[in-house]
Amino acid sequence: MKTFLWLFPLLGATAFAQPVEWPSAQPAPEAVPGEVARAEPVGEREVTARLQIFLDQQQFGPGKIDGRPGEFTAKALARYQLAHGLPVTGNLEDAAGLPLDSVYPVYTFYTITPEDEQRVGRVPSKPEEQAKLKKMPYPSLLKFLEERFHCDPNFLRAINPGLDLDRLTAGIEVRVPNVAPFKIEEVRAVAKVPKVPEFKNRVIHVDTRERMLELREGERLIAAFPITPGSSRLPAPAGTWRILGIATMPWFRHDEGVLNHGVRTSNFFNIPAGPSNPVGVVWIGLNKPGIGIHGTNNPQTIGRAGSHGCIRLANWDAIRLVNLITEGMTVVIDNGIAEERTVASSGR
Repeated sequence: MKTFLWLFPLLGATAFAQPVEWPSAQPAPEAVPGEVARAEPVGEREVTARLQIFLDQQQFGPGKIDGRPGEFTAKALARYQLAHGLPVTGNLEDAAGLPLDSVYPVYTFYTITPEDEQRVGRVPSKPEEQAKLKKMPYPSLLKFLEERFHCDPNFLRAINPGLDLDRLTAGIEVRVPNVAPFKIEEVRAVAKVPKVPEFKNRVIHVDTRERMLELREGERLIAAFPITPGSSRLPAPAGTWRILGIATMPWFRHDEGVLNHGVRTSNFFNIPAGPSNPVGVVWIGLNKPGIGIHGTNNPQTIGRAGSHGCIRLANWDAIRLVNLITEGMTVVIDNGIAEERTVASSGR
């Protein structure tokens, strides 16, 4: 039975999948007497990319890896510093003391496989056409690589001069950031992810102004990821909520009434599962009708575009979040308004 989703209850049943394990950055090997010292990155792009990869592997997501200092790299660094008892600056110059040599080399190579080619297909733009498909594949091998290696397409082009990334085929070797890859082939359809009792006391905190999601356990900050939290017209609902259920590889019930007005109608389209599904590869339903935390079919827009009231993450972050949370957990969505009112009333 299919897992249908319309930004509300999760329906259906499929075989349970085993949690995806994400390797962390490995310590750099010790130097051996007589060996030539390895070359360290010196250019801004390589230095910044290494920091972004490091933060990503520590579960403090900098957003897409692009080798450029930016807002979400600084926010990820500040949260890593907070979690590890370091002075919180978010200043990239203060990253020099971190164990960045655990990321070596900064780049590695990936060879396109015939199986990768099978993950690519036609993705129409209209929901009525999408509903006719059996799955929502990647529209191109470039899109596949962007998501697999958590990166910006222009960054991939920059580190692969002379290679036409719009004409990739099996057997072509591509230079990519040395990050633990997001393996779409390991994500299975699970209608209701089993509970993990030891995670019950963890709390997800969503800061809509900062556009960051934090996972906390007591006073401990475990992870943080950039998000798109609703829009000015349909903002994410402030308040304290609860996770009703978690699904991977969900179907999506596209209903313009729900998306634009929060009202369910009889005019809808069921969009099949896949990386190009509008809610990506994860749905975390809350006890607020129509609202959830989910993935995306366009990771380049995270933190930079609006959503229909939900909390949206890149698929590579969403699937990692699933392995850190459980049904029944608390989710706090903070839009900062209460804080502003408190400050205003105190005369500060």
